[in-house]
Amino acid sequence: MNRKNKIRERGHPARTALPTARHNHGAFVIAFFLVSSYFASTSNSQIRHRPAATSSSPSLVITSEPTAIIWLDEIRRGVTDATGKFALTRVSAGRHVLRVRANGFKEVSLPLLPGRRGSVVVRLARTNDEAELSFQQAEEAREKAKDDESRQQAVELYRRALKPRPAFPAAHIGLARVLLDLNQHENALAEIEAARRYRPIYPEASAVEGRVYREMAFADEAIKSFQRAIREGRGFQPEAHVGLARVSEDRGQYEGAAAEYEIAIKQLADSEPVIYQLLGAVYEKLEKYKEALAAYEKYLQLAPNGSLAPAIRSIIDQVRRQAAGQELKPN
Repeated sequence: MNRKNKIRERGHPARTALPTARHNHGAFVIAFFLVSSYFASTSNSQIRHRPAATSSSPSLVITSEPTAIIWLDEIRRGVTDATGKFALTRVSAGRHVLRVRANGFKEVSLPLLPGRRGSVVVRLARTNDEAELSFQQAEEAREKAKDDESRQQAVELYRRALKPRPAFPAAHIGLARVLLDLNQHENALAEIEAARRYRPIYPEASAVEGRVYREMAFADEAIKSFQRAIREGRGFQPEAHVGLARVSEDRGQYEGAAAEYEIAIKQLADSEPVIYQLLGAVYEKLEKYKEALAAYEKYLQLAPNGSLAPAIRSIIDQVRRQAAGQELKPN
């Protein structure tokens, strides 16, 4: 039985209900929205990297075009400033792949040899490639989309990119992501299949597939896809580890969820503070309040002025009382 027939036979069950925390201090509600924003901002897979000793001091200073997006090992690390510079911290000593994209320019990827430090200049060439320009516009539109109307605009831009260049795996996956946001699950799966026709081993495609299956409440299929993503990424695929953590939470397997979040955190090199919030929420469910407190405080250390920082500070006050063995007063 092929995938589409299998889905039709099983129908489209309602999204799996999220478990309720034993002590609901608002952390779980925040986690629900944060995990969506994390996945929405993830543009590409994370591949071929092994954790090693890192440093918080700048290891590399990238110089390119202003407001260029910087990826290291397919982890989005930030955007260059008005002078075109970006300081990379927490870079391990191994081999890496640097990728740089700026609107209106041809994207560039280059290897960084083990031990590379100091300055790296990445020169970008202007492009008139219709597919590339439409893809850049689509990525920007998807990341900024706040409602279904703006997401549909991103869909049209991805399709515009794919019309002159069907063999564009990244555009197929970007389209799959926005279709997932629109709850068009079968269409998203079709785009993932299209991406694999041109790139059979594609960790990001498998990770996004896992997310689609989880949204459809096909937990077993989601796990298989996330595990495939990790195999394809040779062990490095933080989006898939977060996905496995979410499935574990759905099943009430909080120890497993915490372990998966811990792996994702190491692989993301603190580039996504949101994962610390998700980890803290899981530790609360496990009544491991000291661990929850440490995770929340790490979030605030990394994102002290984030839009969710006030809510997390409120959560921290309550978790501190729990960590001290005090019972919260009932609402």
